[in-house]
Amino acid sequence: MMQPETERRCAEITRQGYTVIENFLEADVLAEVRRVLTRYLGSHAGRNGFEGLNTERVYTLVARARVFWDIVLDARIRALCERFLLPNYLLTASQAIQINPGEDAQPFHSDDSFHSIPHPRPMISLSTIVAVDAFTAENGGTNLIPGSHVWDEAARRGLSPFGDTTEIARYNYAGQAIALELPPGGCAVFSGTLVHRGGANASPHPRLGFSNQYCQPWARPQENFFLGVPVEVARQMPPELIALLGYSIHPPFIGQLTASHPAKALAPDYQNRVALQARMVGADLPE
Repeated sequence: MMQPETERRCAEITRQGYTVIENFLEADVLAEVRRVLTRYLGSHAGRNGFEGLNTERVYTLVARARVFWDIVLDARIRALCERFLLPNYLLTASQAIQINPGEDAQPFHSDDSFHSIPHPRPMISLSTIVAVDAFTAENGGTNLIPGSHVWDEAARRGLSPFGDTTEIARYNYAGQAIALELPPGGCAVFSGTLVHRGGANASPHPRLGFSNQYCQPWARPQENFFLGVPVEVARQMPPELIALLGYSIHPPFIGQLTASHPAKALAPDYQNRVALQARMVGADLPE
Protein backbone atom coordinates (compact mmCIF):
# COMPACT_ATOMS: atom_id res chain seq x y z
CA MET A 1 0.00 0.00 0.00
CA MET A 2 1.35 3.43 -0.98
CA GLN A 3 2.21 5.99 1.68
CA PRO A 4 0.11 9.20 1.57
CA GLU A 5 3.08 11.31 0.42
CA THR A 6 3.81 8.90 -2.41
CA GLU A 7 0.16 8.90 -3.43
CA ARG A 8 0.14 12.70 -3.51
CA ARG A 9 3.30 12.87 -5.60
CA CYS A 10 1.99 10.25 -8.04
CA ALA A 11 -1.25 12.22 -8.39
CA GLU A 12 0.71 15.42 -9.13
CA ILE A 13 2.83 13.69 -11.78
CA THR A 14 -0.30 12.21 -13.35
CA ARG A 15 -2.12 15.57 -13.33
CA GLN A 16 0.58 18.14 -14.14
CA GLY A 17 3.58 16.05 -15.17
CA TYR A 18 5.85 16.77 -12.19
CA THR A 19 6.12 16.93 -8.42
CA VAL A 20 8.58 18.61 -6.04
CA ILE A 21 10.36 17.22 -2.96
CA GLU A 22 11.73 20.38 -1.34
CA ASN A 23 13.78 18.71 1.41
CA PHE A 24 15.19 15.89 -0.70
CA LEU A 25 18.84 16.11 0.42
CA GLU A 26 20.01 16.71 3.98
CA ALA A 27 22.69 19.36 4.46
CA ASP A 28 25.54 16.88 4.98
CA VAL A 29 24.62 14.92 1.84
CA LEU A 30 24.36 18.14 -0.17
CA ALA A 31 27.80 19.21 1.06
CA GLU A 32 29.30 15.87 -0.03
CA VAL A 33 27.67 16.15 -3.46
CA ARG A 34 29.14 19.63 -3.88
CA ARG A 35 32.58 18.45 -2.74
CA VAL A 36 32.65 15.62 -5.27
CA LEU A 37 31.32 17.66 -8.17
CA THR A 38 33.80 20.48 -7.52
CA ARG A 39 36.61 18.02 -8.33
CA TYR A 40 35.24 17.38 -11.82
CA LEU A 41 33.80 20.73 -12.92
CA GLY A 42 35.76 22.13 -15.81
CA SER A 43 36.35 18.71 -17.38
CA HIS A 44 33.54 18.74 -19.96
CA ALA A 45 32.16 21.87 -21.63
CA GLY A 46 29.00 21.60 -23.69
CA ARG A 47 29.53 20.88 -27.39
CA ASN A 48 26.36 22.30 -28.91
CA GLY A 49 23.30 24.42 -28.18
CA PHE A 50 21.53 21.53 -26.50
CA GLU A 51 24.31 20.68 -24.04
CA GLY A 52 24.99 24.41 -23.75
CA LEU A 53 28.19 26.04 -24.96
CA ASN A 54 28.51 27.85 -21.62
CA THR A 55 27.36 24.87 -19.58
CA GLU A 56 29.51 22.23 -17.88
CA ARG A 57 28.39 18.61 -17.61
CA VAL A 58 29.77 15.72 -15.58
CA TYR A 59 28.45 12.36 -16.77
CA THR A 60 28.19 8.95 -15.09
CA LEU A 61 27.94 10.32 -11.55
CA VAL A 62 27.05 6.90 -10.20
CA ALA A 63 30.63 5.77 -10.89
CA ARG A 64 32.25 8.71 -9.14
CA ALA A 65 31.17 8.64 -5.48
CA ARG A 66 29.18 6.53 -3.04
CA VAL A 67 26.97 9.49 -2.20
CA PHE A 68 25.36 9.10 -5.62
CA TRP A 69 24.68 5.40 -4.96
CA ASP A 70 22.42 6.33 -2.06
CA ILE A 71 20.70 9.08 -4.03
CA VAL A 72 19.97 6.80 -7.00
CA LEU A 73 18.47 4.26 -4.57
CA ASP A 74 16.45 6.80 -2.56
CA ALA A 75 13.24 5.13 -1.40
CA ARG A 76 11.05 8.14 -2.26
CA ILE A 77 12.22 8.12 -5.86
CA ARG A 78 12.04 4.35 -6.19
CA ALA A 79 8.44 4.38 -4.96
CA LEU A 80 7.58 6.71 -7.85
CA CYS A 81 9.50 4.53 -10.31
CA GLU A 82 7.56 1.51 -9.12
CA ARG A 83 4.32 3.36 -9.81
CA PHE A 84 5.14 4.54 -13.33
CA LEU A 85 7.69 2.03 -14.65
CA LEU A 86 7.70 -1.76 -14.97
CA PRO A 87 9.61 -3.98 -12.53
CA ASN A 88 13.32 -4.25 -13.40
CA TYR A 89 13.43 -0.60 -14.56
CA LEU A 90 16.90 0.80 -15.24
CA LEU A 91 18.99 3.89 -14.61
CA THR A 92 19.28 5.68 -17.95
CA ALA A 93 21.25 8.83 -17.06
CA SER A 94 23.27 10.20 -14.13
CA GLN A 95 24.82 13.60 -14.77
CA ALA A 96 25.57 17.00 -13.24
CA ILE A 97 24.77 20.22 -15.07
CA GLN A 98 26.28 23.60 -14.23
CA ILE A 99 24.75 26.48 -16.18
CA ASN A 100 27.25 29.34 -16.13
CA PRO A 101 26.50 33.08 -16.23
CA GLY A 102 25.49 34.29 -19.67
CA GLU A 103 24.23 30.92 -20.88
CA ASP A 104 21.21 30.98 -23.19
CA ALA A 105 18.09 28.94 -22.52
CA GLN A 106 18.23 25.36 -23.76
CA PRO A 107 15.80 24.27 -26.51
CA PHE A 108 12.52 22.86 -25.20
CA HIS A 109 12.46 19.07 -25.24
CA SER A 110 11.30 16.01 -23.32
CA ASP A 111 13.69 13.46 -21.86
CA ASP A 112 12.32 10.30 -23.46
CA SER A 113 11.91 11.78 -26.94
CA PHE A 114 14.72 9.45 -28.05
CA HIS A 115 12.02 6.78 -28.29
CA SER A 116 10.01 7.48 -31.43
CA ILE A 117 6.66 6.16 -30.19
CA PRO A 118 3.84 8.58 -31.01
CA HIS A 119 2.31 10.82 -28.34
CA PRO A 120 0.26 10.93 -26.24
CA ARG A 121 1.64 7.84 -24.53
CA PRO A 122 2.79 6.67 -21.11
CA MET A 123 6.23 7.80 -20.06
CA ILE A 124 9.19 5.62 -21.00
CA SER A 125 11.42 7.37 -18.48
CA LEU A 126 11.07 9.22 -15.18
CA SER A 127 13.47 12.09 -14.50
CA THR A 128 14.77 13.82 -11.41
CA ILE A 129 16.57 17.15 -11.21
CA VAL A 130 18.20 18.04 -7.89
CA ALA A 131 19.30 21.58 -7.02
CA VAL A 132 22.80 21.90 -5.57
CA ASP A 133 22.57 25.67 -5.86
CA ALA A 134 19.15 27.28 -5.49
CA PHE A 135 17.19 27.26 -8.77
CA THR A 136 15.64 30.63 -9.58
CA ALA A 137 14.02 32.27 -12.59
CA GLU A 138 17.16 34.40 -12.99
CA ASN A 139 19.94 31.79 -12.74
CA GLY A 140 18.77 29.08 -15.12
CA GLY A 141 16.22 27.21 -13.05
CA THR A 142 14.43 24.59 -15.15
CA ASN A 143 11.56 25.93 -17.29
CA LEU A 144 8.73 23.45 -17.63
CA ILE A 145 5.25 23.42 -19.15
CA PRO A 146 2.69 21.94 -16.75
CA GLY A 147 0.38 19.47 -18.48
CA SER A 148 2.61 19.07 -21.54
CA HIS A 149 3.28 15.43 -20.62
CA VAL A 150 -0.05 14.51 -22.28
CA TRP A 151 0.42 16.58 -25.45
CA ASP A 152 -0.18 14.88 -28.79
CA GLU A 153 2.15 14.99 -31.79
CA ALA A 154 0.58 18.16 -33.18
CA ALA A 155 1.26 20.10 -29.97
CA ARG A 156 4.84 18.81 -29.90
CA ARG A 157 5.60 19.61 -33.54
CA GLY A 158 8.00 22.42 -32.72
CA LEU A 159 10.12 20.34 -30.35
CA SER A 160 13.56 19.58 -31.70
CA PRO A 161 16.70 19.99 -29.60
CA PHE A 162 18.75 20.75 -32.70
CA GLY A 163 15.95 22.27 -34.79
CA ASP A 164 15.38 25.66 -36.40
CA THR A 165 14.84 28.09 -33.49
CA THR A 166 12.77 30.38 -35.70
CA GLU A 167 10.37 27.55 -36.50
CA ILE A 168 10.28 26.48 -32.84
CA ALA A 169 9.43 30.04 -31.76
CA ARG A 170 6.14 29.83 -33.68
CA TYR A 171 4.77 27.48 -31.03
CA ASN A 172 5.34 29.91 -28.11
CA TYR A 173 6.50 27.24 -25.69
CA ALA A 174 8.21 29.89 -23.58
CA GLY A 175 4.89 31.66 -23.07
CA GLN A 176 3.42 28.49 -21.58
CA ALA A 177 6.36 27.65 -19.30
CA ILE A 178 6.97 28.34 -15.63
CA ALA A 179 10.37 28.69 -13.96
CA LEU A 180 10.88 25.93 -11.43
CA GLU A 181 12.33 27.39 -8.24
CA LEU A 182 14.02 24.96 -5.84
CA PRO A 183 16.01 25.44 -2.65
CA PRO A 184 19.44 23.81 -2.39
CA GLY A 185 18.78 20.11 -1.89
CA GLY A 186 15.32 20.31 -3.46
CA CYS A 187 14.27 17.84 -6.14
CA ALA A 188 11.76 17.85 -8.97
CA VAL A 189 10.54 14.51 -10.34
CA PHE A 190 8.84 14.56 -13.72
CA SER A 191 7.53 12.44 -16.55
CA GLY A 192 9.89 11.72 -19.43
CA THR A 193 7.21 13.21 -21.70
CA LEU A 194 7.09 16.59 -19.90
CA VAL A 195 8.28 19.49 -22.06
CA HIS A 196 11.01 21.51 -20.34
CA ARG A 197 14.42 23.14 -20.74
CA GLY A 198 17.31 24.51 -18.75
CA GLY A 199 16.69 28.23 -18.35
CA ALA A 200 18.97 31.10 -19.31
CA ASN A 201 21.39 32.20 -16.60
CA ALA A 202 21.17 36.00 -16.32
CA SER A 203 22.75 36.01 -12.86
CA PRO A 204 26.44 36.59 -12.04
CA HIS A 205 26.79 33.10 -10.52
CA PRO A 206 26.80 29.49 -11.82
CA ARG A 207 23.77 27.27 -11.18
CA LEU A 208 24.67 23.67 -10.33
CA GLY A 209 22.31 20.70 -10.26
CA PHE A 210 22.27 17.03 -11.19
CA SER A 211 19.85 14.62 -12.80
CA ASN A 212 19.24 10.92 -12.31
CA GLN A 213 16.81 9.40 -14.79
CA TYR A 214 15.20 5.96 -14.88
CA CYS A 215 13.64 4.07 -17.81
CA GLN A 216 11.54 1.07 -18.70
CA PRO A 217 13.47 -2.22 -18.59
CA TRP A 218 13.00 -2.75 -22.33
CA ALA A 219 14.32 0.69 -23.34
CA ARG A 220 17.92 1.39 -24.27
CA PRO A 221 19.51 3.68 -21.61
CA GLN A 222 21.08 6.99 -22.63
CA GLU A 223 24.36 6.17 -20.89
CA ASN A 224 26.24 2.93 -21.43
CA PHE A 225 26.97 2.08 -17.82
CA PHE A 226 28.59 -1.27 -18.70
CA LEU A 227 31.47 0.67 -20.25
CA GLY A 228 31.17 3.91 -18.26
CA VAL A 229 31.35 2.38 -14.76
CA PRO A 230 34.71 0.66 -14.19
CA VAL A 231 34.27 -3.01 -13.30
CA GLU A 232 36.24 -2.58 -10.07
CA VAL A 233 33.74 0.12 -9.02
CA ALA A 234 30.67 -1.90 -10.03
CA ARG A 235 31.94 -4.84 -7.95
CA GLN A 236 31.64 -2.69 -4.82
CA MET A 237 28.07 -1.58 -5.49
CA PRO A 238 25.03 -3.07 -3.74
CA PRO A 239 22.99 -5.57 -5.77
CA GLU A 240 20.06 -3.16 -6.15
CA LEU A 241 22.33 -0.63 -7.84
CA ILE A 242 24.10 -2.95 -10.24
CA ALA A 243 20.66 -4.22 -11.29
CA LEU A 244 19.71 -0.63 -12.19
CA LEU A 245 22.87 -0.37 -14.30
CA GLY A 246 21.69 -3.31 -16.40
CA TYR A 247 23.34 -6.24 -14.64
CA SER A 248 19.88 -7.78 -14.45
CA ILE A 249 17.34 -9.69 -16.51
CA HIS A 250 13.89 -8.53 -17.51
CA PRO A 251 11.79 -11.67 -18.02
CA PRO A 252 11.95 -13.82 -19.89
CA PHE A 253 15.53 -13.08 -20.97
CA ILE A 254 16.14 -9.45 -21.94
CA GLY A 255 19.68 -8.67 -20.82
CA GLN A 256 21.03 -12.21 -20.63
CA LEU A 257 24.76 -12.70 -21.07
CA THR A 258 25.39 -15.71 -23.33
CA ALA A 259 22.47 -17.55 -21.67
CA SER A 260 23.64 -16.56 -18.18
CA HIS A 261 22.89 -13.81 -15.65
CA PRO A 262 24.93 -10.67 -16.45
CA ALA A 263 25.84 -10.04 -12.80
CA LYS A 264 28.12 -13.07 -13.04
CA ALA A 265 30.43 -10.93 -15.17
CA LEU A 266 31.36 -8.97 -12.03
CA ALA A 267 32.80 -12.02 -10.24
CA PRO A 268 36.60 -11.71 -9.80
CA ASP A 269 37.12 -15.09 -11.49
CA TYR A 270 34.69 -14.46 -14.35
CA GLN A 271 35.74 -15.79 -17.74
CA ASN A 272 33.92 -14.77 -20.89
CA ARG A 273 31.86 -17.79 -21.91
CA VAL A 274 32.46 -17.37 -25.64
CA ALA A 275 36.22 -17.11 -25.18
CA LEU A 276 36.19 -20.08 -22.79
CA GLN A 277 34.21 -22.27 -25.20
CA ALA A 278 36.49 -21.28 -28.08
CA ARG A 279 39.56 -22.37 -26.11
CA MET A 280 37.89 -25.66 -25.22
CA VAL A 281 37.29 -26.54 -28.87
CA GLY A 282 40.57 -25.09 -30.11
CA ALA A 283 38.97 -22.29 -32.13
CA ASP A 284 40.34 -18.82 -32.80
CA LEU A 285 38.13 -15.76 -32.26
CA PRO A 286 36.96 -14.64 -34.68
CA GLU A 287 37.44 -17.36 -37.26
